[in-house]
Amino acid sequence: MFGLLKKIIGTAQGRQLKKYFKIVQKINEIEKSYQSLSENEVIDKTEEFKKRYKNGESLDLILPEAYAVVKNICKRLMGTDIHVSGYDQKWDMIPYDVQMVGAIGMHYGTIAEMQTGEGKTLTASMPLYLNALTEKATHLVTVNDYLAKRDSEWIGTIFKKLNLTISALTNDIEPHKRKDVYAADIVYGTASEFGFDYLRDNSMATTKDEQVQREPYFAIIDETDSILIDEARTPLIISGPAPESRQMYDELKANVSLLVKNQRDLCSQIATRSRKTLLNLGILDEKERKLTKKEESDKRLAYQDLWQVSKGTPRNKILKKLKENPDFRAELEKLETYFHVDQNKKEKASILSTLFIVIDERSSEYELTDKGISSWAKLSNDEDAKNDFMMLDLGYEYLKIDENKNLTDQKKIEKKVALREEDSKRKERSHNLRQLFRAHLLMEKDVDYIVDQSEIIIIDENTGRPQPGRRFSDGLHQAIEAKENVHVQRETQTYATITLQNYFRMYEKLAGMTGTAITEAHEFKQIYKLEVLEIPTYCKCKRKDTDDKIYMTEREKYLAILKDIKELYMKGQPILIGTESVEISEKLSRILKQNKIPHNVLNAKNHQREAEIIADAGKKAQITIATNMAGRGTDIKLSDEVKNLNGLHVIGTTRHNSRRIDRQLRGRSARLGDPGSSQFYVSFEDSLMRLFASPRLTSMLQRFRPKEGEAISAKVLNRSIETAQKRVEQRNFMMRKHTIEYDDVMNKQRQEIYSFRNELLNSENSIDLAKEVIENIVISKVSEFFQDKQTLWDPQGFVSWLVSNFPVSFDKKAFDDDYIDINDIEKTATQKILEVFDEKLKIQKSLIINFKKLEEEKDVLDVLNNVIKNIMISKIDTLWQSHLLHIDHLRTDVGLATVAQKDPLIVFKQESFALFDTFSNKLKMAIASDLFRFEMIPPKDSLQETLKHLQLDTQKSFVPQPDEINAQQNNQELKDIKPAPVLSENKVGRNDDCPCGSGKKYKKCCGLLS
Repeated sequence: MFGLLKKIIGTAQGRQLKKYFKIVQKINEIEKSYQSLSENEVIDKTEEFKKRYKNGESLDLILPEAYAVVKNICKRLMGTDIHVSGYDQKWDMIPYDVQMVGAIGMHYGTIAEMQTGEGKTLTASMPLYLNALTEKATHLVTVNDYLAKRDSEWIGTIFKKLNLTISALTNDIEPHKRKDVYAADIVYGTASEFGFDYLRDNSMATTKDEQVQREPYFAIIDETDSILIDEARTPLIISGPAPESRQMYDELKANVSLLVKNQRDLCSQIATRSRKTLLNLGILDEKERKLTKKEESDKRLAYQDLWQVSKGTPRNKILKKLKENPDFRAELEKLETYFHVDQNKKEKASILSTLFIVIDERSSEYELTDKGISSWAKLSNDEDAKNDFMMLDLGYEYLKIDENKNLTDQKKIEKKVALREEDSKRKERSHNLRQLFRAHLLMEKDVDYIVDQSEIIIIDENTGRPQPGRRFSDGLHQAIEAKENVHVQRETQTYATITLQNYFRMYEKLAGMTGTAITEAHEFKQIYKLEVLEIPTYCKCKRKDTDDKIYMTEREKYLAILKDIKELYMKGQPILIGTESVEISEKLSRILKQNKIPHNVLNAKNHQREAEIIADAGKKAQITIATNMAGRGTDIKLSDEVKNLNGLHVIGTTRHNSRRIDRQLRGRSARLGDPGSSQFYVSFEDSLMRLFASPRLTSMLQRFRPKEGEAISAKVLNRSIETAQKRVEQRNFMMRKHTIEYDDVMNKQRQEIYSFRNELLNSENSIDLAKEVIENIVISKVSEFFQDKQTLWDPQGFVSWLVSNFPVSFDKKAFDDDYIDINDIEKTATQKILEVFDEKLKIQKSLIINFKKLEEEKDVLDVLNNVIKNIMISKIDTLWQSHLLHIDHLRTDVGLATVAQKDPLIVFKQESFALFDTFSNKLKMAIASDLFRFEMIPPKDSLQETLKHLQLDTQKSFVPQPDEINAQQNNQELKDIKPAPVLSENKVGRNDDCPCGSGKKYKKCCGLLS
């Protein structure tokens, strides 16, 4: 029924495409008319369009002509040599109709889903050119520095030809050069560079000139799903060394490592014992016989023990081997369901209590049992270790001190300070311990990070690229450094942070392009208000996608992959093998080396040759192993000979956690109508299948169990795997949604602080802003002390507050008048304080005139304004960093609200609002206080001046010159008084006679005085 309606009415996508194709016809007609123009006349169109836009014509009206200009210039560039990324190539690109449809969609703020090889890079040139005509900030955001540089050189050829400036924003550009980069009409760069520059501009720049970015206007995000979905799970954070750091990773790591080893040994013993039991019962040999009651009980206990092992060491080798049997897998799943029921939770707790640590692999969490905690105390053999998992109740401890009548007030204060010190030490030690256990139990080398030149480098889980310069937050990076025995760096503190979602939502217009977006269309619509438009392909896709081959074990899977690689290699067909991690790519590389099969490996350890390896992947008999293919940005072109061999064959060594990554890998084959094929290999030992596959899949395998080395392949299994992927995608979506919900709360606070800070930076008169802050703090305090004459009216308290915080004097009864109202109190207090402030400024002005020898009033005011501006900005930055630290702690603690059956997000909103209110009042008070305390001091000689004098001295000859001798003689004659030489006195001994003549010994006379 719905299918029939779709045919009659059409879909929203279809109607949109129809509308855009009509605009494309118009573009093509205009472009034909431009062919009769000279090249200079076409180039001059840029200035014409700019004038028309300034005169009020909309970009929508200019669009057909602007796109026609880009197409015409591309035609004129045909055959021209272009120097890109160190090598020359001929320009061979003219936009197709489908590319122009994508370009129109991007201008109207949609995400264009274009298949790999359809020319997204060229498509972006048209909306970029059109929006750059506004002379506002126009950006193309890409996934790495290499693509930003390459595309700015390659597509920049069009823009340069059309008199627009273009630049590339990469990690190696120095801060002082970035302003010039952003001044270009079009800027290509990575999401993190744009985001970090925004944070630096708003939280670290101390003058207007240090701010580099322009007001964000239009951005196209290349590989939109990779940037806005995958990278958006972790916020951008600028951090610096923490002012206080008591990190104890080095002293704790040995015992953590030992406890983790004890856990592995214990689980191995349990697994070995259980396997032996099952073997004796004939269950592993599949000898069906009736078991006695005792044997049934032993069988159940063996399965229970193995379930226990799955909670203690999920990757235990014996367990993995046993899980190859579908019957065994089904038994474990039954136990999982049994222990999930509430009435069986006590039994579950009893079984798990024999472990040291319980690991939840699915949620990536762990928990120490009571046995683990007591073992930790025994291992440490240290008094402090007994308290590592027990925090102090400061309120109760303070109360005990206050109730102790034997202590003086001073002793009570000392005890409270010592207690607070002990509490912070315990918390730091406990935090270090948590992160060390996380590093040992949940973070894997060559999966989550690599060790390169004694440094821990994070691997991007979505692209497989290394991320030098980035660090895991909250002490996890230091814990991994301790685990891998490299130098542990000092812990850091957050200086500024923002999520990518909130950064990109600041752009007036946003668009995107990618090969895979439709699966996440709901999220794009919900968070970014972006629609996804599927663009038809230029040529029909000829790729053959076969059903997944599913094996019981990883060993069988790799043997099957090797067999298929050998067959295709002998045939000469190129193969691209996609792996999930560095570890798997190196494992597969070892297998191929053992079989003497030549190949290239692209992973986080040798990413420098990325473009070269990908470009060569289409050559005859070429085998390429690559860790994740998202955003590689290089076409794999095929020769006619390779096309006749059925094109590029793509092998997926596993299904990834996201369907998009699988589609990206498949999309590398069969570009622009080329032949190609793809095949995915899956085993039940893969993490996706272990953690997220449906129990129904196990029951299906029990019925249709394959022979050793034989694959299962069916559409129903493919759907089951996709369901598992959807579960992971949904979980990741909830994580991103969670992140943005919390950051939305912070975003309001961030905007308020950054706007105040920018107002200060851009202000020509910071003195007026300073006076405004002083007024605000006084007015807010008036409302605290004076509310209503019946409820709260405290004139003496207000006077005390004024006198203690400002250098002013008030009579105690200054505001104690029955006829005075709140407005009069505000006016009197602010007037008096501002008078004192003006007097303070007057004194500072006179000091500036003396020190700087300035005569113009304007020059003096400029100096004073700058001083006040710096005082205020410095105080904002210091207290904002402190506020962010409190928010970090709140964000960690708020999870406990679930125990009280409260929504953590609502609690976070309430608590963070209260914290921000406290921070705002503290900031105003701190600024007001500092404004009355600053003092101008005379400048010291600059280093350059001192060096200049030193240089003059060192240039003199050691032998006096004739001129110098004459000068010295003349100077001698001019001197009236010759300075007396300084004579050294003989030292008097302690037992000598005193030189004063008293007849006593020196030590008993004048020596006493000295």
